[in-house]
Amino acid sequence: MISKQIQQSYLASLERHKKAFETMYMYHEQALSLLEQCRKTLKTGGKVIWFGNGGSAADSQHLAAEFMVRYKNERGPLASIALTTDTSILTAHSNDYHFDSVFERQIQGLCKPEDLVIGLTTSGTSANINLALAAANEIGAYTVALTGRDGGTVKDIAKLSIIIANAETARIQEAHMFIGHWLCEAIDALVAESA
Repeated sequence: MISKQIQQSYLASLERHKKAFETMYMYHEQALSLLEQCRKTLKTGGKVIWFGNGGSAADSQHLAAEFMVRYKNERGPLASIALTTDTSILTAHSNDYHFDSVFERQIQGLCKPEDLVIGLTTSGTSANINLALAAANEIGAYTVALTGRDGGTVKDIAKLSIIIANAETARIQEAHMFIGHWLCEAIDALVAESA
């Protein structure tokens, strides 16, 4: 038998999710800026590069797959990659150098000025995200941080930051995935309009 307390936890969690999502209306302009930059990147032959740690790494891979394969509509692949998928690169670099520079190194080798680089970090203080976005800025790519809490140090590095002002990691990640899925939906609509 499941206790009443456990049963109530479902509703409490749902309320926390709802509260976090109510703040999403504040990010309308930033989301539109992200869409416009994504449209520009893909139109000019650039690619969308995603990366993050832990759950944000999984979200990065998920969103890169939505671009490359499809979201809802049938369309061609959209150039996108997650820097979290190659275990040989991740482990070799972390072993030979340092985990802080694991994404920075990949940005230095793969990123071009026409690319869109998106770092996901719920804390905004992950050194490997910050260093990679700084490296992308040096290359001339457009940088975006999907972050949380008060934005952390990453908000001063990325050209565009969408800050989910919430302290709960799971709620921040849910909001990041909403933004990512909305971006996929909007890109699908833009591709359909231009067909």
